[in-house]
Amino acid sequence: MYFINRFQVSFMRLPSTLRLRPAVLATATALSLLTGCAVGPKYVVPTSAESPVYKEAQGFVVAAPADTLDKGPWWQLFGDPILNDLAASIEVSNQNVALAVANYAQARAIVAQQRATLFPTVSLTGSGERAGSRSGNATVNNNGTVTTGGGVNNSYQLNVAASWEPDVWGKLRAGVTGAQASAQASAADLAAARLSAQGELASDYFSLREMDAEIDLLNSTIAGYERVRLITSNRFNAGIAAKSDVLQAETTLASARDNALSLVLQRQQMEHAIAVLVGKTPATFTLAKAAWIQSVPDVPTGIPSTLLQRRPDIAAAERRVAYANEQIGIAQAAYYPDISLTAAYGTAGAVVGDLFRASEAAWSLGLSAAQTLFNGGATRAAVESATAAREAAVATYRQTVLTAFADVENQLSSTRVLVQQQAVRKQASDAADQVEAQLLNRYKAGQVSYTDVVTAQATALSSRLSLVQIQASRQATAVALIQSLGGGWHADAGAGAAK
Repeated sequence: MYFINRFQVSFMRLPSTLRLRPAVLATATALSLLTGCAVGPKYVVPTSAESPVYKEAQGFVVAAPADTLDKGPWWQLFGDPILNDLAASIEVSNQNVALAVANYAQARAIVAQQRATLFPTVSLTGSGERAGSRSGNATVNNNGTVTTGGGVNNSYQLNVAASWEPDVWGKLRAGVTGAQASAQASAADLAAARLSAQGELASDYFSLREMDAEIDLLNSTIAGYERVRLITSNRFNAGIAAKSDVLQAETTLASARDNALSLVLQRQQMEHAIAVLVGKTPATFTLAKAAWIQSVPDVPTGIPSTLLQRRPDIAAAERRVAYANEQIGIAQAAYYPDISLTAAYGTAGAVVGDLFRASEAAWSLGLSAAQTLFNGGATRAAVESATAAREAAVATYRQTVLTAFADVENQLSSTRVLVQQQAVRKQASDAADQVEAQLLNRYKAGQVSYTDVVTAQATALSSRLSLVQIQASRQATAVALIQSLGGGWHADAGAGAAK
């Protein structure tokens, strides 16, 4: 490859008299052979941090071979038919997903548009003109002839023209490759948007079911507090207990009712959030109370290297590195001349029939090249800017990988700890229930003050709510872990899949 300062060569011949010069054909052939002599660095996937195992996965997470994992409807692992129906509507109704779909379609159209630059552009033009005069003055026609005296003159033209910019330096192909990488990044963005919406829906759904369970628990507790208030009133009327016992019982009951109303409000707001996620207005969406299926699936994590292949945000970041790499080649192509080929063929005549006569035809071929000699270092600056943009994309990719590994480790750690916490909280809740019942019996027997009963009631209610919350947290953590791993899977039947 070499520099051409600036030149322009054109060959124009009238038909049927002279033949096309062999030099033109030789030049065109040479240019076509040069096509694909690409500039710019060859793309190599950036290196990133890796780990042979997940530190927090040892000892409790069910594993499955990575080659058996494939994306699938992961939410079905929770065994909730209502959640399955809601998740299915994400694909067609969620507007964030619809936006990502539109962006992906636009990116694919840009690829087609860039690919079209590799081919010649062909155009067809035609014209007709009728002119005349009433005087004897001379008139000049479009073809340069002079007509004297009055009369009418007709002129018709038909031309076919083509132009082509040979991709001598690989600039156009770099644009196509870059557009393809950008489209692939958009596809990964679509997968990320879909996964995010599905994960948020599942988390919100489990939170709503948790609130239903807490409301039921509070309603049951309120019924018990009402019975205790009746006991204190009877003891007060019998002169056994003080008025303060009745007042404390009423305070505890009112507080429990207030908590229940707060939960009803939170549930309504969560229902509205789910309506938006599935693409409906809150006024037209209702999620009735249903049994809370508290299953928590074991998640097959595979090996850490599979994370790089499955997470859509990592895939999008890597594709943007590829796009940035192609921009360097496009910028470097400015160091070389722009070369283009043109060709035209047309006919002209005074009547329409003349347009189809070879004797009236004319053709032209052209070759042009232009090279910038001085632009104050703008080309060098553009190359440096593209190189810096690639380095930024590489850093973003590596940071995305590190964040992904941290997300998985965090969710694995949370999953393990929550299992242990659930067992501890279950013990605490059972013990608190027994203490509450014993103190209430002792209060009836006049052995303890009512303040002891109130304290025991508060502790027991807090323990029950805490147990319900830990069960919901386990489901939410399972959803977060699935998202951190890049989505769902279908595990082979013999791979030790999670049940």
